[in-house]
Amino acid sequence: MNNKSSKKIRVRFAPSPTGDPHLGAMRTALFNWAFAKKNNGKFILRIEDTDKKRQVEGSIENIIEGLHWLGLNYDEGPEIGGDYGPYTQSQRKSLYINAVNKLLDDGNAYMCDLSTNDLEKMKEEQKLQGKPPGYNGYSRNRPRKELEESKKNGLPIVVRLKVPLSGNIEFEDLRRGPMKFDLSKIDDFVILKADEMPTYHLASVVDDSSMNISHVLRGEEWISSTPKHLMLYKFLGLDPPSFVHLPLIFGKDKAKLSKRHGANSIIEYKESGLLPEALVNYIALLGWSPRNDKEVLKYKDIIDLFDFKGLSVSPSIFDPEKLNWLNGVHIRSLNDKDLIQIAADKLSKELKDDSDLVDKNKLSEIIPLIKERIKSIDEIYPSIEFFFKYNKPDKSIIKCGNLENSKIKNNLENLLNDFNELQERNSTSHKDIELLLRSNCEKLDLKLRDYLGLVRNCVTGSEVSPPLFESIEILGLEECISRIQDCINTL
Repeated sequence: MNNKSSKKIRVRFAPSPTGDPHLGAMRTALFNWAFAKKNNGKFILRIEDTDKKRQVEGSIENIIEGLHWLGLNYDEGPEIGGDYGPYTQSQRKSLYINAVNKLLDDGNAYMCDLSTNDLEKMKEEQKLQGKPPGYNGYSRNRPRKELEESKKNGLPIVVRLKVPLSGNIEFEDLRRGPMKFDLSKIDDFVILKADEMPTYHLASVVDDSSMNISHVLRGEEWISSTPKHLMLYKFLGLDPPSFVHLPLIFGKDKAKLSKRHGANSIIEYKESGLLPEALVNYIALLGWSPRNDKEVLKYKDIIDLFDFKGLSVSPSIFDPEKLNWLNGVHIRSLNDKDLIQIAADKLSKELKDDSDLVDKNKLSEIIPLIKERIKSIDEIYPSIEFFFKYNKPDKSIIKCGNLENSKIKNNLENLLNDFNELQERNSTSHKDIELLLRSNCEKLDLKLRDYLGLVRNCVTGSEVSPPLFESIEILGLEECISRIQDCINTL
């Protein structure tokens, strides 16, 4: 193996388009991206679409959308090209066929005409005999001509690698250290399927070599496949990359991460009110530590601090509560201008036909009121909708402690007079409004919570809102008078 320390860093994210991208996949992308950025290398997207039966329509587009949303922009890939394309495996078939022919010609691979049914019968017999089920080398020593004849006769033909019957294979995982495998435990595995499409093992080796990939960062589940890949590199006369295997992600019950643990696809996260920088921060901490007790990380922090020593070798645990907490932290760290733009986009989307009601000047007054309270972008609209669109409250929430409706109505009518007087005096600041409402409460001998709750419900149409006095100032006394009159009419 050549010394790789002087090689240009080139890493890849190589998902299969079999569904929406999930957290584990995007964490792999993030670590590859961070490693490339830190080392002035290249981050490549390659789509591994050789298993057409499992491919889901729209998956490729969602993978690309997810990467862009998270800010993990790649240097080479399907829609932007590069010097080593194409970047979609189904368009690289000739490379795989050439590799297979070399392996066949060199005697390091062979064709096999066993049907799927024959293979299943073989495994059943092995189980009955107390042997581990697997391929028994049925075609390993048969003449190639005989198998070519089977192919001409229409039998399904696969190509298998001729794995040495004894010996060991070793490699150095850059985080886990030396790893050793017994070759006698590895079957002659398929490298070309009957439809003449390569298996993952062959395609990834051919592509990683032809794309000059220097380091392969991938999930721990691929450790057992690494000896297979190393044999292919050896038989094809190619230099292997360096390998780093990332820890698994579990739910709190130590089971494989799934939707029941609260984990969504990246597309669902995008639509759920999460900031991309918050999700990137969170998934960076799933199996990696900056080793400085820092938990709130910006993109630059991740790039600057990322190294293999910080990777865990134990599974990491997904915690949706921590993700939500980090999202709140990142929202609060946004400057007001950016949050105002996010709020404007969210409001325009929610208000649809009434999107012309969105006023950025008004938002610049509103956002500071809610910034410290929200943990999700999705909380913005319900928190501030009443500033732009009034939903008259139901009679059941127009209440004030145990007061009867007639008394509530009387108090609201008096408040209308008070607000009109404030308008005439041009005393419309939130401090003037607070002084008035507190004074009224004292005169009426009511609990402050009950009286302010009544005013809040009438003015906002909701029992929960941003700070009341500031909200009334932003709405304007004229609008508040109109809304209180609506509530009086309802009573």
